[in-house]
Amino acid sequence: MGIIKLTNIRVYAYHGCLVEEGKIGSDYRVDVAVRANLQPSAGTDSLRDTVDYVHINRIVKEEMAIRSKLLEHVSKRILDRIFEEIAIAEEATVKVAKINPPIGGNVEMVTIEMTLERHNHKQQSEL
Repeated sequence: MGIIKLTNIRVYAYHGCLVEEGKIGSDYRVDVAVRANLQPSAGTDSLRDTVDYVHINRIVKEEMAIRSKLLEHVSKRILDRIFEEIAIAEEATVKVAKINPPIGGNVEMVTIEMTLERHNHKQQSEL
């Protein structure tokens, strides 16, 4: 097994429960780690045998562009797409951080982190 990590994907998005957040938007940081069997790609040197980080980055940007009230919601959508679109993904962790959140204090960022394994994703999809 191996891990492909994308660290500090920066996006501007409009998530949040406040009406103002939907109009003004905020800066976000997204980190993604995908665990998969990387031995085939290590041998073949072929992009089709690995976790394409360009694909992961596209998923993050597309899902972050869809407004959610909660960071958990957008994180779950990112995880769902990783498992639907990347067949060799066995486990994925997504961290979404809102930078300078409007919570009335000096807080650099608020981060949520979610991890899902492929077999748990299948079980949830069947519900």
